[in-house]
Amino acid sequence: MNFEKQSDGHYSLDVKGYVCPHPQIYTKKALSKIRFEAFTEGKTGQTLHIGPFSEEGPTIKKVHDFIVNNGHKLSGKHHEIYLSDIRRAAPEKWKTIIRQPYK
Repeated sequence: MNFEKQSDGHYSLDVKGYVCPHPQIYTKKALSKIRFEAFTEGKTGQTLHIGPFSEEGPTIKKVHDFIVNNGHKLSGKHHEIYLSDIRRAAPEKWKTIIRQPYK
């Protein structure tokens, strides 16, 4: 078993070779809650952030500033699309799309 800190507040636990029914039970419960919904987001500003999640703040601010500086208003909360497998990639190489809706 290997417990390793990935970044501030993020840890990985490698339990390869160990047998425990809890992950299967939790996965089954989680899968029963999945739902698919269609929604229209409208216009968005987005950019690619490369690095740990703890360093996204300045990237998010740049997207917000770009939207406002081009005469638009932020609409709702930003969201993130994670492109990297954080179990395999180093935090400085994590890729995340930062997307902010605007009007």
